[in-house]
Amino acid sequence: MDFKRIHSGSLSGESLHPRKKSCRVTRLNLLICMVLCAGFALLGLNVYQLHQMREEHLLHAREDHPITIVEGQVDKPMGNPPVVWIQGKRIETGYLNHVKIVFERLGFFVTHHGDVEWDVLWAHDYPFVTLKHALVDLQPHQRVNHFPGSGYITNKGILATMQLDAFPKCFRIPKDRDKLEEYAKLNPGTMWVQKNNNHRGIRIKQIEELDLNSEGSFIQEFISKPLLIDKRKFDIGVYVVMTSLSPLRVYMLEDESLFRFCPENYYPFDKDNVNKYVVHDAYTPMWKIPSLQQLYTEQNYSFKETFNRYMKNQGYNVSKIWEDIHSTILAVYLKKHPSLMQAGTVYKSTRNFFELVRFDFMLDENLKLYLMEVNMSPNLSTNHFMGNKRLYQHVIYNVLRVARIASMVYNQFSNIDADTDEMLASDREITVFSEWCSMPECAGKQGCGNLRCALCTQCLHASQKVTLREAYLEHYNRGGCHRLIPPAIGHEAALTWSPENPDTDAFGLQNQRGIVSCICGLSACAGKTARSACDNEL
Repeated sequence: MDFKRIHSGSLSGESLHPRKKSCRVTRLNLLICMVLCAGFALLGLNVYQLHQMREEHLLHAREDHPITIVEGQVDKPMGNPPVVWIQGKRIETGYLNHVKIVFERLGFFVTHHGDVEWDVLWAHDYPFVTLKHALVDLQPHQRVNHFPGSGYITNKGILATMQLDAFPKCFRIPKDRDKLEEYAKLNPGTMWVQKNNNHRGIRIKQIEELDLNSEGSFIQEFISKPLLIDKRKFDIGVYVVMTSLSPLRVYMLEDESLFRFCPENYYPFDKDNVNKYVVHDAYTPMWKIPSLQQLYTEQNYSFKETFNRYMKNQGYNVSKIWEDIHSTILAVYLKKHPSLMQAGTVYKSTRNFFELVRFDFMLDENLKLYLMEVNMSPNLSTNHFMGNKRLYQHVIYNVLRVARIASMVYNQFSNIDADTDEMLASDREITVFSEWCSMPECAGKQGCGNLRCALCTQCLHASQKVTLREAYLEHYNRGGCHRLIPPAIGHEAALTWSPENPDTDAFGLQNQRGIVSCICGLSACAGKTARSACDNEL
């Protein structure tokens, strides 16, 4: 009996032991699972944080470091974004990085290869020789950031010998050697600079030190008494955009400019020390000039407004300086417009082209303005001065806006439809001068012979309507730009024109082609809204 009880009890204990052991194992497994889950959660959090840190690093690195290009890499856009082909030598150094960044912010796919179907070509160098194969048959929607023949504006020799008032006295060598020697005799002590199109180095020389037999060079009088700020000589870089050749439309970036100061004080003068009188790549930026530092860094003015405020505080007429700059830019383009027109005849249309250049000016101590050079493909790299990043990206963005490339409408290139086109600018937006066009003599096609009726809807050819719509969109996308050619004009001033009274000709026109050509550049005349906008601009 006892044996049975003991045996029975032992059986009972053995039967209970596995349950207790199973329970302990289950609890242990649960604890292990909880620890593992917590570990995986922490691991996932760490991975996410590292990913975010990497993304943030890449975001800054993209702006501050050169572009990395894999040899032989072929870009393939995903989806259907507009495509920009950024082309230049040694792109991997990053000198076109800000161009890339601005295009990417606008939704463009960036490629460095011409074998992809592209919408915009941004070429650092003049593309009409090396990339001629890609430009001979441009599609209507494709845009290129240079005009054929733009060397007529930027060539140092051509520019220096234009004989405009804003240029220092200049002589072509050896053609003008006798004139130079005669002028030097009448102006003893004058210092000279000898230049050519391929040489950037500048050194001052006396007349006897010049090479008067050097083919293709020119000799320019050195402006020996420049205006100084804090004892430093400086230049003013003004950004200019040509958006149309026929009719001619030219804009200037009105709200900002580049100011560069020589590395060393001008006096005591030493012609053998170029740091005193040459603005080169290692120039001194505005924010390091004591009299300008507070205005720029503490009061947060733009470069241009910093300069304007300083000059006004010194009692200078700064408005006259900018008026002279406007007049000089206008004179250069009007002088070379026929040459540009001739160069453009090689292509089916010049509507594909736009161009950014930089006019470099200096002032003498009497505030006389001098144009020193015009730069094709001006520097947009911050490799020397990161403080110029805002300026360069602002310049690029405004150029793309006024050239109608930057738009709030997604991909308005080859795939634009008629409804979108109408939304942006229809014939109704360019309908003008109801005061004239509603007169009986302008009714119907028979009235189109009357000069007053030249811009009435029924009298405009299809190509003229396209030009008017382009000008209209440029006006509303101009951002910080101001149109120099044609000059801005209000609705009331436009109405003073009369074919019977040329003295009141607000446009300076002599024939119907002239009035259409000129007003086609004036978005101010396009519709009530645009007329009001232009009146406000004035």
